[in-house]
Amino acid sequence: MKIAMMARNPKLYSHQRLVEAAEAAGHEIDIINTTQVYVNITSHKPELRYKGISLEGYNAVIPRIGASITFYGLAVLRQFEMMGVWPLNESVAIGRSRDKLRALQLLARKGIGLPVTAFAHSDDFADEVIEIAGGAPVVIKLLEGTQGIGVVLGETHNSAKSVIEAFRGVKVNIMVQEFIKEAGGSDIRCLVIGDKVIAAMKRQGAKGDFRSNLHRGGNAEVIKIAPEERSTATRAASIMGLNVCGVDLLRSKHGPVVMEINSSPGLEGIEKATGIDVAKAIIKFMEKNMKPNKTKTRGRG
Repeated sequence: MKIAMMARNPKLYSHQRLVEAAEAAGHEIDIINTTQVYVNITSHKPELRYKGISLEGYNAVIPRIGASITFYGLAVLRQFEMMGVWPLNESVAIGRSRDKLRALQLLARKGIGLPVTAFAHSDDFADEVIEIAGGAPVVIKLLEGTQGIGVVLGETHNSAKSVIEAFRGVKVNIMVQEFIKEAGGSDIRCLVIGDKVIAAMKRQGAKGDFRSNLHRGGNAEVIKIAPEERSTATRAASIMGLNVCGVDLLRSKHGPVVMEINSSPGLEGIEKATGIDVAKAIIKFMEKNMKPNKTKTRGRG
């Protein structure tokens, strides 16, 4: 295969591992800076250009689109799809997962376990929104936030209301979620490839921090997940339409609940915690499933 990887930083662990795995399997792979690609939209011959060169001849594309460039990254990925290039994750699926509210609505419709979540445009309803989410403490999240940024714990009703009013005062969209106290500041990251969880780790937040993100001082360890947790993770990935993703779960009193689905999961934490060669598994999945023009949406979504 000739593979294009959409990524801005070729030095990231995840990107280097994917390059190593692809080359070890005998494939050609190029890292293409997504923001440096430009698009020629035409009916007869859709085209992408990069540094003056037409991006032709690729069989597959691995989209590693940063959250801050989601809009442009998805436009570039749709163009690859229109050119018949097979994407590891499709543009429509990534778009679903990046829209946190839409993702939760899709999961809820299919009966996936979720923390109780409330959303309102106006802070006039702050009191009621907090009550819908089960009352303080509640978790307040920026819809555009990633990696734990823009996630605040409102420990009392008044402090939660103040945070909601502050965010809405600067016209930032937020959602308010039930705080799963019994999770104890930990979550489970399930790495899903196709219809299987191939690796899972427990992430524990730093002392005094309810967020479990590793880059914020948390730590990770291998964990054996229950059949219900495995089923929840694979069903969530399928509902989003993602071939590869990280599904973050919390263990609640009423079973596993999905916190987030990451369409460009980092590989460093889970590979080091579990010893599993996730990058190799991703390339093997591509070898088995890559076909020209196989994309379900063909850029229409």
